[in-house]
Amino acid sequence: MATNFIRWTWMRAVLHNGWWLVASVYLVVDAGLSPAQLVLIGSVQSAFALVFEVPAGVVADTISRKWSLVISQVLMGTAMIATGLFSSFPALLATQVLWGISWTFASGSDVALITDELDDPVRTNLVLVRAARAQLTGAATGLVVLGLLAWATRRDVTIVITGAAMTALAFYVALRITEQNFVPTRTARWSASWTTFRRGLALVRQSRAILLIFAATFLVNGASDAAGRLTQKRLLDLGLPSAPDPIIWFTALGVLGLVLGAVVLRLVTRRINGTHAATDYALAALVGVLSMLLLAFARGPLAGAIAVVLLNGVVTPLTRVISTIWVNARTTTAVRATTHSFLAQLEYLGEIVCGLTVSTIAGLTTVPLAFAACAFLFAATAALMRSRR
Repeated sequence: MATNFIRWTWMRAVLHNGWWLVASVYLVVDAGLSPAQLVLIGSVQSAFALVFEVPAGVVADTISRKWSLVISQVLMGTAMIATGLFSSFPALLATQVLWGISWTFASGSDVALITDELDDPVRTNLVLVRAARAQLTGAATGLVVLGLLAWATRRDVTIVITGAAMTALAFYVALRITEQNFVPTRTARWSASWTTFRRGLALVRQSRAILLIFAATFLVNGASDAAGRLTQKRLLDLGLPSAPDPIIWFTALGVLGLVLGAVVLRLVTRRINGTHAATDYALAALVGVLSMLLLAFARGPLAGAIAVVLLNGVVTPLTRVISTIWVNARTTTAVRATTHSFLAQLEYLGEIVCGLTVSTIAGLTTVPLAFAACAFLFAATAALMRSRR
């Protein structure tokens, strides 16, 4: 079970990250979206995901975690295919909304599935860290393979091919992922769903540790998402060479960040399971401050590139795996997917609130000031985590 789960994580990362590399360039270069439109897409996408997240988590806790993943794969592949078929802002906004909804059926369901099937907290944490590393190596593979494919063919064609492959990955989940320890609700599902929701909410309200990581997730994810949607534009403005194709440069930066992330996760595996999680989270947030200031005040593409590698290689992977393990260790089987859905909701809420704020700053002032605002959010997160005893 663990092997199949890690393989699925790796394959999904190959397709998802390679697709986003190509799609992010497609949105800027081919569709010609402005910085404000790029961040607005993220905010609207997050708003829809915010609405769907908890219902999707409750479905996973009452009906099936495995089939929630299958639904996620089908919706995700459909959204990815559609992205390559359109270039207008309204149509691209719709495809990204569907893509965001697709993730709500997977966020929490995957962690809940592997946790209950293994039924061993220590082994589960090790598998989750291995899965995080597999996600990074898979992402690096996807950046190289699909980046080269887009360079050799066309970006829109690569986007459509990748979406078709993501849809086909649903068959792997259906055939190779098992679900033996989960008992679905057979009767009164609506009543059971409401009960599951209330139990999950009560668990969160009674745990100060979960509330803390929720607050940190709100700030970090808002800053990371807003910054991530502006980095391509910023690097191009800083003079990133146009030869060879920009997709090659973005591929190289993505691979460097992912390799760094895999190394960092390997170094902190045991610390994540111990008492250093809050400290490591705060340190990752401080690295986020450094990367945002580099992007804001960079004079050339080299400094901007270093900032992007730090953001993707240290801040994002470390904060995500710590928050996942942190919440997973403090919840119960009956509401595990629901509680992780609450965590995902805080991610989306951060993208909406912080994303709209950063988008407004970018539209009314300059992109460097928008990155400075992201640095402030990371600094607030570091202070919040360091305040924990």
